[in-house]
Amino acid sequence: QVQLVESGGGLVQPGGSLRLSCAASTRIFSILSIYWYRQAPGEQRELVASITNSGTTTYADSVEGRFTISRDNAKNAVYLQMNSLKLEDTAVYYCKALMYWGQGTQVTVSS
Repeated sequence: QVQLVESGGGLVQPGGSLRLSCAASTRIFSILSIYWYRQAPGEQRELVASITNSGTTTYADSVEGRFTISRDNAKNAVYLQMNSLKLEDTAVYYCKALMYWGQGTQVTVSS
């Protein structure tokens, strides 16, 4: 079993930055690919970014160049650095590993 806990969400103005963290409790963290998803009200959950065990990253077109995913295997953690935030980035952000999801962290971009 994998337990995931997200943190770092909050309220930020357009153009601002936030750094989300996903802490994982599993002995096999270093071999897992980790995914960040988000879900806005009334919308389907969408994949935002992913990172493989070797550090290969992918991004949704909507966040490419603004968001950066990274991992620290020593800390069993994955991060999502979000810069140049837009109103449309408002959503609950979730991390996922295998079939396990965290509880989510709210990101609100508003002036």
